[in-house]
Amino acid sequence: MEYFFNFNKLGYLKGKRPAGCILCLVSQGSDEVESLVVYERGTMLVSLNLYPYNPGHLLIFPKRHCTDVRHLTDEERGDLFLTQNRCLDVLDSLYKPAGYNIGYNMGLAAGGSIEHLHMHIIPRYNNEIGIAELLGGKKVLVQNPLETRDILLKAFGS
Repeated sequence: MEYFFNFNKLGYLKGKRPAGCILCLVSQGSDEVESLVVYERGTMLVSLNLYPYNPGHLLIFPKRHCTDVRHLTDEERGDLFLTQNRCLDVLDSLYKPAGYNIGYNMGLAAGGSIEHLHMHIIPRYNNEIGIAELLGGKKVLVQNPLETRDILLKAFGS
């Protein structure tokens, strides 16, 4: 089923948010935020992005609050690397993307809307752009993000 998904990122940025760091609240299992966590490994969590660019758009982040990749401990760096590879294997198996964008937005000026270090893994596909994006400024998602969460939870064995 295809549908238009309006990315109201500005509304998200300006809207009411819970007090404190959203990813810390996710790490703590707080009821103040909806958890989209699909996998956990040691010091890292993997969550769907609330505003995905594509199905399977994942965020990997440390359980402890950290804002700079250079401040990760050796254990966190190891867990991050192994978690990244696990995510790529799962996404390859489920979605078979043609490639990936992988990276961080450190700081608000760099596009980071959450001041808690997180790595984006964005599956990319050949011929992604469509008429809706060109003319309407909307993204056509081919899968409801909540369906994506359920599929990934099963794939990660959670």
